[in-house]
Amino acid sequence: MTSINVTGQLKKMQTHLAAKVEYQLPIGDELIPLNALLGKDITLTYTGLINCQHCGRKTKKSFNQGYCYPCFQSLAQCDRCMMSPEKCHYDAGTCRESEWADTYCMTDHFVYLANSSGVKIGITRGNQIPTRWLDQGAVQALPIFRVSTRQQSGLVEVLFKEHVADKTNWRKMLKGEVEHIDLLAERDRLITLVDDGIRQLQERFGLQAIQLITDASQLEIDYPVLEFPTKVTSFNFDKQPVISGKLMGIKGQYLILDTGVINIRKFGGYSVSLSV
Repeated sequence: MTSINVTGQLKKMQTHLAAKVEYQLPIGDELIPLNALLGKDITLTYTGLINCQHCGRKTKKSFNQGYCYPCFQSLAQCDRCMMSPEKCHYDAGTCRESEWADTYCMTDHFVYLANSSGVKIGITRGNQIPTRWLDQGAVQALPIFRVSTRQQSGLVEVLFKEHVADKTNWRKMLKGEVEHIDLLAERDRLITLVDDGIRQLQERFGLQAIQLITDASQLEIDYPVLEFPTKVTSFNFDKQPVISGKLMGIKGQYLILDTGVINIRKFGGYSVSLSV
């Protein structure tokens, strides 16, 4: 394999579901196939430059994984309802970008169960399946509801959050300490606990707006990892601009090196050099 030396703006890794998830790392205009680099010594060097992933302006600090502060304050995709969709204020007429919301929020979403560090509840747009699960490092996933809007998916998620986690323990996920779970059985157990709340939402929005999925199969996902770390040490470009090590695996949006791990998505917009 020839050596690699490329510099450019970093973006989150692109994924493709296969027998083992296939990864590509966007750096500037280049797409670097990462699976082929397993077992290789790599170096990532932060050049000190950050550009907003939306408007391109230079910024001293990245907000919300790749935005400058003005974009962070003005874009709908950076609003608080992105983290808490049940707080959507589209109907109140106060959405930051109603046209953006028409495309990304007022469209079919899925509520799902996933197993990344244990069972969790989550939501995603239909066109983000299975990307959302791969980005989280889930080893199993199962869609359980199809709903008409992002807000409705958030309201369904809130019902489940009383009984199951909605966050991933990223350290446990990266250590590979994840036991197999029967998500179909877990779905049935949880639905009995939230049945009354689901019925109320269906009365509010209509039966067609919130539909239980009964015919989905549980998806099993395998990641390209040579060896999981026993202790997780996380790298941060702001504190350590040069990161080197042998690439031992890729899971979620993390590169697993024999010297530590780095969350690529966290540093979107950073100008980085990769050498192999």
